Amino acid sequence: MSDVTGTDDATVMPAEAETTTDTTARMNMIQAINSAMDVMMERDAGVVVMGEDVGYFGGVFRATAGLQAKYGKTRVFDTPITEIGIIGVSIGMGAYGLRPVPEIQFADYIYPALDQLVSEAARLRYRSGGEFTAPITVRSPFGGGIFGGQTHSQSPEGIFTHVSGLKTVIPSTPYDAKGLLISAIEDNDPTIFFEPKRIYNGPFNGHWDRPAANWSKHPGGEVPTGYYKIPLGKAAVVREGQAVTMLAYGTMVHVCAQVVEDTGIDAEIIDLRSLVPLDIETIEESVKKTGRCLIVHEATRTGGFGAELSALVQERCFYHLEAPVERVTGFDTPYPHSLEWAYFPGPVRISMALKKIMKD
Repeated sequence: MSDVTGTDDATVMPAEAETTTDTTARMNMIQAINSAMDVMMERDAGVVVMGEDVGYFGGVFRATAGLQAKYGKTRVFDTPITEIGIIGVSIGMGAYGLRPVPEIQFADYIYPALDQLVSEAARLRYRSGGEFTAPITVRSPFGGGIFGGQTHSQSPEGIFTHVSGLKTVIPSTPYDAKGLLISAIEDNDPTIFFEPKRIYNGPFNGHWDRPAANWSKHPGGEVPTGYYKIPLGKAAVVREGQAVTMLAYGTMVHVCAQVVEDTGIDAEIIDLRSLVPLDIETIEESVKKTGRCLIVHEATRTGGFGAELSALVQERCFYHLEAPVERVTGFDTPYPHSLEWAYFPGPVRISMALKKIMKD
């Protein structure tokens, strides 16, 4: 189990983090992601950054700002608008010893690259008998909550968790974002690194009609300035509890924390951080302790990663469960611009599910 316990706020520095610096700074998630790439490009000349507008412009969310000026146009460069080309070239570069960090500007546009990711990147190590690898880290903003409509709000993580050979990582704080991204870049397997854009600038509790928060007062906004990493496949227990286990990742971690505060239910909140590899041991230990499990994610319900989590909990914890596993998710529709907060799994729907599971 992760050592991140005993606080309602994710995240303090976990014991498993490997760090080489004691200097920290307040960062939002964009700055932390930028810092991770900066640190890795300085440490490893094989790390290159590529994508649409990532160079001079610094990316649509400015996550790559300043990197081209520092490392030059051969290591940070703009590409044509062709996702299949971006990933295809990245795979080739990785096979020849580089560590590309391609950006897909929005997760909604990653689908043209599916064949390269599924048929090539995910299988290269296997079909070459370990002779070649594809050590690429595909960064992409995902999720809703910003009125991006159906083409700028999707959460396709479940598609990639289904593919053997791909790793899927989703941070929920700036601290985690930097440490996990460094681990992903150093990993020899291809990794999909989804960044919840709703929390780029601050944690979001789901109450869209309240003032926005920023990372300056959140412990997860305190980020080491140098090199450190958080191992992939280690969940974080961001709140200990006895009554029910809540499984979430990305933006939903903060929404769940707000619901627990609103309802007063003594829930244990687990931030998965990494979907593949999955820290099933931490999940199993928690559910066996609480006897109840609520899964929350923003992606559509059918075939979402919550279905896999539900199956795993049933298989491993069946005789400890005191109620059926519940899921709160997006709906099986395109993301509606005009009904953003009805689709988004907010405090109302999560509270209803939490109260229901406590009665069952």
